[in-house]
Order: sequence, then structure tokens, then C-alpha cells
Amino acid sequence: MFVAYAILNGLTLSLIFLVYDIGAINLAFFSAAGTFAAMSVLGYTTELDLSQYRTYFMMALIGLVIAMVINIFLHSSGLDLIISIAGVLIFTVLTAYDTQKIKRWAADPTFTEDGSLLMKISIMGALTLYLDFVNLFLFLLRLFGRRR
Repeated sequence: MFVAYAILNGLTLSLIFLVYDIGAINLAFFSAAGTFAAMSVLGYTTELDLSQYRTYFMMALIGLVIAMVINIFLHSSGLDLIISIAGVLIFTVLTAYDTQKIKRWAADPTFTEDGSLLMKISIMGALTLYLDFVNLFLFLLRLFGRRR
């Protein structure tokens, strides 16, 4: 299912080449890749327990979705800029949080003893990080985007 989702999402995302300049796509992709890598390393190595902020991260994510729905009706370029900046910040932090969460799962003996459970957790972790990266890329593209 994960592979099918990734293929379908890849086909859907290929449409950005029709909307944005290749320079903006490259800038957004490499910015997202660098940010994602840095935040993954930070999430993996930090001693700070990011799980204590989970509620705040989820509230921010829900607020972002609500703002996006509202902006569908308002068509406000100012609100769109704020949403894009907030989206970059939220998915940057979520990358570190999710990396730390996956690290904890990998260290938990409950998950490592059961092979099928470990496989499911691995797929869920990969999907979570994949979604963090794709959303970070899309929000950066909205900021850097030069539409055709």
C-alpha cells in the first residue's frame, strides 16, 4: 500500500512541472532536502524530549488546515503567505519530532521482538517522514514559486 501511495503521489506531484518554473522547483526541493536532513539529525541526536510538545504540534497542524480551508473562500494572498510560512515551520518541527519518535520505536524491545509489528512500524515511520518531506517541499514551493 505504501509503494502504491508513493507512486500515485509521485504522479500527482509531477503536475507541479506544469505550474512552476524549474528553477523554483529546484530551489524548493534542495531547500526542503537540506532542512529535512538537518531536522532529522537534530531530532535523532537531541536529548530534549519532543513528545511533550505533541499536542502543540497537532494543534498547529489542525490550525493550518483550517486556515487553508478558509483561504479557499477568501483568496487572500496575505493569508496565503502566512499559511506558507506556518506550513514550513510546522513541517520543519514535525520532521524532528517524527524522527525522534521513530528512534524511540526502534529502541523499544516490544517492537523489535515481533517481526511483523516491526515491519508495520517501519512502514508507518517511512510514510510519516515521506509526508513531512512532501509537505515541507510544497510549502517551500508556494513561497519560492514562480508560476508559469
